[in-house]
Amino acid sequence: MERLQQLARQATSASTPPKAPAHPLDPLSPQEIQFTTSIIKNKFAGHSIIFNTVSLKEPKKNSYYQWKEKNGPLPPRLAYFAIVELGVSGIHEGVVDIGASAVVESKSIEGVQPILTPADLQSTEDIVRSNPEVIKQCEISGISKDEMHKVYCDAWTIGYDERWGASRRLQQALMYFRADEDESQYSHPLDFCPIVDMNEKKVIFIDIPNRRRPVSKHKHSSFHPKHIAEKFGTKENPSGYVEDKQINITQPEGVSFNMNGRVMEWSNFKFHIGFNYREGIVLSDITYNDHGKERPLFHRISLSEMIVPYGSPDFPHQRKHALDIGEYGAGNCSNSLTRSCDCKGVIHYLDHYFPDKDGNATTLQNAVCIHEEDDGLLYKHSDFRDDFQTSVTVRGKRLIISHIFTAANYEYCVYWILRQDGTIKLEVRLTGILNTYVCAEDESSGPWGTVVYPQVNAHNHQHLFSLRLHPRIDGDNNSAATSDAKPSPYPTGSVENMYGNAFYAEKNTFKTVKDSITNFESKTSRSWDIFNPSSINEYSGKPATYKLVSTFCPPLLAQEGSLVRKRAPWAANTTQVVPYQDEGLGYGRLWPSGDHVAQWSGDGPRGMREWVGKGTDNVDNTDILFFHTFGITHFPSPEDFPVMPTEIFDLMLRPRHLFKESAALQFRPSNARTTSEVKSNRPGLQTLDKASRLAFTGDCCKK
Repeated sequence: MERLQQLARQATSASTPPKAPAHPLDPLSPQEIQFTTSIIKNKFAGHSIIFNTVSLKEPKKNSYYQWKEKNGPLPPRLAYFAIVELGVSGIHEGVVDIGASAVVESKSIEGVQPILTPADLQSTEDIVRSNPEVIKQCEISGISKDEMHKVYCDAWTIGYDERWGASRRLQQALMYFRADEDESQYSHPLDFCPIVDMNEKKVIFIDIPNRRRPVSKHKHSSFHPKHIAEKFGTKENPSGYVEDKQINITQPEGVSFNMNGRVMEWSNFKFHIGFNYREGIVLSDITYNDHGKERPLFHRISLSEMIVPYGSPDFPHQRKHALDIGEYGAGNCSNSLTRSCDCKGVIHYLDHYFPDKDGNATTLQNAVCIHEEDDGLLYKHSDFRDDFQTSVTVRGKRLIISHIFTAANYEYCVYWILRQDGTIKLEVRLTGILNTYVCAEDESSGPWGTVVYPQVNAHNHQHLFSLRLHPRIDGDNNSAATSDAKPSPYPTGSVENMYGNAFYAEKNTFKTVKDSITNFESKTSRSWDIFNPSSINEYSGKPATYKLVSTFCPPLLAQEGSLVRKRAPWAANTTQVVPYQDEGLGYGRLWPSGDHVAQWSGDGPRGMREWVGKGTDNVDNTDILFFHTFGITHFPSPEDFPVMPTEIFDLMLRPRHLFKESAALQFRPSNARTTSEVKSNRPGLQTLDKASRLAFTGDCCKK
């Protein structure tokens, strides 16, 4: 770390800016971060400032493609920043032109609060532990004053509390007790909630329930190895773990992808892998090499927001509806990934760089993991006419670009997956620990939660994500539509449907924003088409399309008028399509809950509510943004505690009418034998699986 900061200081000691990377979508380097913060410090000389965000302000789409496709100039290297000035409410944000060594945009905003950083979360515990009123409440809960070092808190965004609004930068501290520092605190939640002013570094209020619930006296439930041994260990099996053989993945011939900087080429796909403080991974400029012709598919794909609304109506649990991407940042909270644990196989990692509160560049090593996996059968067919000896089998690979971020108690594992048939998948795995609240011995959890351990209540909740797609299928002007499986409108016995078996896909193209506000319909197997109406498939006569297939689409359960619906208006529907615009000081139409989410009341035109407007904007055959809400509803159970096995949900974008034939044909079969080879008893192509043969020989099978 010291070496990194030394290099960054050396790079910014001269008046000339650091060298820009070769690709304009690359995240800021540590030298660029340091150079940017030095310019900001000069502008705010004499002011006490804390750096909240310094991140690449991506070039506008038009200027990017002028550079890439028309030999235009390299777009200017811009850095977005947000800072907090001590003693001043609100935030100050702006843009630095690194090449020009100047702040080119700057403004102060009242009535908003910036994103919370890991440093904010880490400092809250010390603030809470030393507060006399918190100590008093701990004593009431059954914790002595000399045990305050065993008191922990998860610092959460306060959501919105009408007592303070956005006038102060606040967090709520969800309180817990650990008898030992290696234990998990979630089996011993406390019943009160301090409110902390992050700028003043002090507790300003404590929410105390009408009914007090003392801390549980039950043994901690934990998941670390020594606790597993305590729970399940025996003389014959001291560890307590079930004997299990490791699986190793090897690629003796190396990987099938090629990285040039952050530009990835794999199985005809080519795209840029970006990363930022808010969304984490961003995939940009995705193209496909169709037999020598590079076809654009998507300008940009990312997870742009999420919300985790909890279902308990009791005060102050209504505040638990974290917009984790907008209030904390998936990038800010990303883990440093570990080889053979978080990722397995032949791994390529990408680091990322952030500013600390003083403006120094810090490194998150292994922020992004890139690797390949066996993808099972890509295709197969056998002919019954010769007892299935005529056969072609092709095994597939898949490329995975992943990151994992921790939002207090939960881990979110995000996997962008590309398949060799042209499919793009997104898989999300939830793990970590349930958010818990103390339950008295004689108390029922009611309909709003579940007792998952003695005196531990886990509330019902949802995990809803907003997928942002900026399509560019065969060009900039695209459209979108619902696709519903419908039975024939003609009755059985009619000339058009004599036997009553006819059905078809009903496609409704969105003409306006209002048309695009749709919800998932399981009874019609609803999917969504994103297509170029001007690019027509030679065989089918239908437009080149990527079909969004997504079935994990639960309805938002918070009612109309609730804080949740007001602060996450995008979550109330499965899709919204709006015209693309690249404007404003921040990032344009990226964040569906607005640029500054923390402590927003949900009132007024921001984010998706502003973009939808009256719903009359045209979204047909133009430059569009497609937003999709997906996720799960979670009713906890004891099997989710003390640590939750991964809960998996996914979606996919499938090419339809994009190619003249299967894209999988380009990949060599694992095994192939033609009819003529069978008839003449000639061998076909065979790739023997040595590992499978060895599994059934030798000592491994002896009893």
